[in-house]
Amino acid sequence: MTTPKKIVVHADWEVGTISRHIYGHFAEHLGRCIYEGLWVGEDSSIANTDGIRNDVLEALRKLQVPLLRWPGGCFADEYHWKDGVGPRESRKRMINTHWGGVIENNHFGTHEFFRLCELLGAEPYICGNVGSGTVQEMSEWVEYMTFDGESPMSNWRKENGREQPWKLKYFGVGNENWGCGGNMHPEYYADLYRRFQTYVRNYGDNRIYKIAGGANVDDYRWTEVLMRKAAPLMDGLSLHYYTIPGSWEQKQPALEFDESVWYETMAKALRMDELITRHSTIMDQYDPKRRIGLIVDEWGTWFLPEPGTNPGFLYQQNTMRDALVAAIHLHVFHKHCNRVHMANLAQMVNVLQAVILTEGERMLLTPTYHVLEMFKVHQDAEALAIHGEFGACEDGGKGLPQLTVSASRKDGAIHVSMANLDPSRSADVKIELRGLSAAYDLTSGRLLAADDIRAHNTFERPDRVAQRPFDDARWTDGTLSACLPPASVAVVRLQPRDME
Repeated sequence: MTTPKKIVVHADWEVGTISRHIYGHFAEHLGRCIYEGLWVGEDSSIANTDGIRNDVLEALRKLQVPLLRWPGGCFADEYHWKDGVGPRESRKRMINTHWGGVIENNHFGTHEFFRLCELLGAEPYICGNVGSGTVQEMSEWVEYMTFDGESPMSNWRKENGREQPWKLKYFGVGNENWGCGGNMHPEYYADLYRRFQTYVRNYGDNRIYKIAGGANVDDYRWTEVLMRKAAPLMDGLSLHYYTIPGSWEQKQPALEFDESVWYETMAKALRMDELITRHSTIMDQYDPKRRIGLIVDEWGTWFLPEPGTNPGFLYQQNTMRDALVAAIHLHVFHKHCNRVHMANLAQMVNVLQAVILTEGERMLLTPTYHVLEMFKVHQDAEALAIHGEFGACEDGGKGLPQLTVSASRKDGAIHVSMANLDPSRSADVKIELRGLSAAYDLTSGRLLAADDIRAHNTFERPDRVAQRPFDDARWTDGTLSACLPPASVAVVRLQPRDME
């Protein structure tokens, strides 16, 4: 029997609010994310609401999706929004040069995106075109979406069937402008950002949170230049980081990996903590009150596409390894909730670390889906301070912690989420909750685990990896005792005894 890891949660020490937008999603015109994954059209044999498939809608609603980023990604900087409004049969067709060289028919455009957000109860996050677009084009898009008055763009919106303007808070001024969004130097993009954002106007009572295109991974100079030259004109600064075992040039398969690659993946996922810490330190120099949010609007695993699929569609399977990567990232975002205002998993359906996979009329939920569903209890909760012994993985783990743990309180209830990173050893843990102001009871627990680190769901076996009750947790005299299976994720709920 292993010695239990001893961890302390300070129930009387709140360190910040975990914004629900940390649980945001990303849907790009890439592969089968939009078309087939979300949009099938009103005439499809697949049950749909206004062209959006009902089975996917129902599953996403259970996640309480708070926010959705669209239309990209790299696609955003070649997307011209006027091609995607008006009668669908007359919309301009284009080649999706970034993703597979397929025809984009623009049937899913601004109106369809806002309808999707309405059906999900999610806030829209629009990413504008700086790379190949113009200031006028971006300005007119904002006018089309948000102006309630007499103008060419608002009149056109009404002609296209939308009388009232939409509410739009989040707007990104470009995407990856250091790469696919223009291959720019930070000084050049900073000047462009200052210019473009000037014309992203607030109409009426609509107030836009402007997000500048931030760094790729550890490009700290990019962050310094953007903050130095444009901090007063931004509300958020993005950061992109993908967990890629191997290398960018030599990616690994999603299903064929051993424990050494598992450990490499965990180590690279944990690097998100270092990246946020160092980028935040730079931001603190120019924004000590932390008004500007760090927006991690692309994160997730990136493996080789599944054999036999279009390599430009980035379709990959999703195993328990992905589930642990998701838990690690969300715990890191909780830890940095005073600076991280939003994060967006890449991507929602059928692309990269998707929460849902579809094949014709069939649909399945991935292990990553289950982590987000279990962790949704942290949305808008108060993060609690935590410290203790998190153990170490076996020698192959190269000093990695065996556990990551997070705790939060909302409406009196406390939720503790735990992840065991060790692929072969269970983890015994004792978590003391100090500073409780009332008597608490352990009222529920959920566990995600499998018999193989490569376990995944298929259309033939869609429930091989699924949540189940967590029975190996006990609550005694203010201490939570639990045993986590290898490579597992769990969440428990502690509730005041006098709560109804």
